[in-house]
Amino acid sequence: MTVTLEVSDNVGTIRLDRPPMNALDIAVQDRLRELAEEAGRRDDVRAVILYGGEKVFAAGADIKEMQAMDHAAMVVRSRALQESFTAVARIPKPVVAAVTGYALGGGCELALCADYRIAADNAKLGQPEILLGLIPGAGGTQRLARLVGPSRAKDLIFTGRQVKSEEALAIGLVDRVVPAAEVYEQAHAWAARLARGPALALRAAKEAVDAGLETDIDTGLTVERSWFAGLFATEDRERGMRSFVEEGPGKAKFL
Repeated sequence: MTVTLEVSDNVGTIRLDRPPMNALDIAVQDRLRELAEEAGRRDDVRAVILYGGEKVFAAGADIKEMQAMDHAAMVVRSRALQESFTAVARIPKPVVAAVTGYALGGGCELALCADYRIAADNAKLGQPEILLGLIPGAGGTQRLARLVGPSRAKDLIFTGRQVKSEEALAIGLVDRVVPAAEVYEQAHAWAARLARGPALALRAAKEAVDAGLETDIDTGLTVERSWFAGLFATEDRERGMRSFVEEGPGKAKFL
């Protein structure tokens, strides 16, 4: 399999495994969608790691495969491409990208689908599609601009330049930089901590933030209010508040 889902201690790792560079061909894209949807459904998965291995996250699309496609073929395929990445972005659980080596083109776009990004100190990220006479097609023009702002996104997309981990951290493209040997370990620690948290509240928080970014503030506040009130019907809310009153903050244990 070019993409796998492994689950341990309620943490699911979606692992890209297409040597040597984890090129994102059609088979990989379709498999990503399948496993993202599976991770979203499974009760034993409470947080997710996106990982490409110790050497490379994903160096981009399979250019040879794309070169053989004409306009009509890409009109059909581009929707499936975006839907594969959107399925990852919409996993209703915390998702962290563990970025090693190159995360370029589709690889960068995949990392953008995560809620949090931990990068190796030797990582390089970028959207080089302009160098092929193209633009990002798997969400890069939209998610990158929302993450780092339109000016910085345009700089990266217009030039196609690669960003080293230090600059990526400075502009908010990644959230933490660690030694390369520690990337997966740190990502797992982040995911494992959240896997022990209140699943419904985490889902609500993610959906409220993401929905709010796509609409006006009044609509976003309505979404927030609906989720906030709805959580008062959950066992996790009862458990969390009872623990706070009886034991103090931060000691609740959720199922």
